[in-house]
Amino acid sequence: MDPRVAELFGASSGLKSASQGLCSGSGNGFGIVSKKACSKNGKKVKNRSTRNTKPNNNPPYLPPEVEEGNIEYKLKLVSPTQHRFEHLATQMKWRLQEGRGEAVYQIGVEDNGLLVGLSEEDMRASLRTLRRMAEKVGADITVLTEREVDYDSEVPRKIAEVLVRKVPDDQQFLDLRVAVLGNVDSGKSTLLGVLTQGELDNGRGRARLNLFRHLHEIQTGRTSSISFEILGFNSKGEVVNYSESRTAEEICESASKMITFIDLAGHHKYLKTTIFGLTSYCPDFAMLVVGANTGIAGTTREHLGLAMALKVPIFIVVSKVDLCPRGAVERTVRQLERILKQPGCNKLPLQVSNQDDAVTAAQQFAQSPSITPIFTLSSVSGESLDLLKVFLNILPPLSNSKEQEELMQQLTEFQVDEIYTVPDVGTVVGGTLYSGICREGDRLVVGPTDEGRFMGLKGMVMVSPEMNPTICWLFEAEIVLLFHARTFRKGFQVTVHVGNVRQTATVERLHGKDELRTGEKAVVRFRFIKHPEYLKLGAKLLFREGVTKGIGHVTLLHPAALHTHPAALHTHPAALHTHHS
Repeated sequence: MDPRVAELFGASSGLKSASQGLCSGSGNGFGIVSKKACSKNGKKVKNRSTRNTKPNNNPPYLPPEVEEGNIEYKLKLVSPTQHRFEHLATQMKWRLQEGRGEAVYQIGVEDNGLLVGLSEEDMRASLRTLRRMAEKVGADITVLTEREVDYDSEVPRKIAEVLVRKVPDDQQFLDLRVAVLGNVDSGKSTLLGVLTQGELDNGRGRARLNLFRHLHEIQTGRTSSISFEILGFNSKGEVVNYSESRTAEEICESASKMITFIDLAGHHKYLKTTIFGLTSYCPDFAMLVVGANTGIAGTTREHLGLAMALKVPIFIVVSKVDLCPRGAVERTVRQLERILKQPGCNKLPLQVSNQDDAVTAAQQFAQSPSITPIFTLSSVSGESLDLLKVFLNILPPLSNSKEQEELMQQLTEFQVDEIYTVPDVGTVVGGTLYSGICREGDRLVVGPTDEGRFMGLKGMVMVSPEMNPTICWLFEAEIVLLFHARTFRKGFQVTVHVGNVRQTATVERLHGKDELRTGEKAVVRFRFIKHPEYLKLGAKLLFREGVTKGIGHVTLLHPAALHTHPAALHTHPAALHTHHS
């Protein structure tokens, strides 16, 4: 971790000089990203990008097609035989499975990536065949882009990029989680209100009123808690939220793809709530909202740093452009671009100004951690709001179907984030299903209790008894101290965030050092002061206390002496409200 990431978490705000970075990362410049750039656990992962990062002259090639993943190249699909058609439909089924219900077809492109292009007549015939294939496998198609290729030919030749999406069945849909970050009064809740309710704001915050959960939020206009909003797209890419009195259940039933927004607090005094939202709810992406009228102010830099530290891909929305002259909006965008390009960050800003940019941004963003799309829009006038919807509609999942199947084969681990009581039902726990499957009648154990036991329904996690979960008072972590006013040493107390764990811990030991200063690394032993917790090796860790902030990962667990083998304990049945990580 580059020590310059500390600059993001400093006590001061505002733009720093270009010599100071944000976090470590790598960029590969604009252009097509190599298929070898994305891998997981040493396995080859399908490149979800097939386009240039920046609209320019049509490139002669795309990366060669690979067998895995949800992207398929077809030169043309004109009048296939019945046998060929059946083969094509089976192939589409495979691509949809790889993309968890979504696939992208490039028409007019050879398998080696050469952009040949088709005549207008052949393109129309190919799209008709593609639509028949989609109907055969229970899907719809949407033409994302259609453009000419530059060849010396009397007849114009085109290539088309087409999104294929499954029609929802048995209430199965693709769910992506987006954490919404940004300084107080940047317009986060208003933007979510406009996106999910379909009505523009009146300029005085009307759109956000339905999102607030507490009276003081309505009175102050500031979010202090974590709230969830959903935006559903059907198989044709149309938003399904916008009808009279549409309930969440109705949206889920008719959606093929769901975007779940996690609206986090922007005020600094609610920072612990914001960190909890980022660590506990496992967002796939983060949307940083920046007010065009205020620029990079308040907690903006800190929220940006938190997302980067947790390696959550970020895209940026510059809101309230209706309040500013164009020059002021451009200054804010340039501010952001300077921060993102600094040496410690190496992000590649991609300003989205048309639909083609939005398609490009969505595909490159999910594949390459260096790409950072930037939108400029207004929740009052509606300017460029449709570009953000196009982006969200096309945004692909970060994991494929094989990875999801592997998770389902593992032992059950369910992280409990909420516990509440429902009349005539009983105790209900809500949270995130990290691995395995929760079925009615399954025997799971819940804990740990204050004594370090697994029993009943008082705990932070539900797991399979065979997992034999490790409970610890003591653990070690390799950390980087991002910011500290003085020195960090034995006896110092910090609030530790690991997943949904949020507890004060004491520094018991710094291996090989007596003290730690800003930007330095060390392996540190922590001790929880209230009760033992369930942790996993390799889990990401954030800690804070006042201006002190640091990040790291868990490297060693010291099992608690007091805990009973979970398989010997009995648990009561519970209703589950879950989402998959």
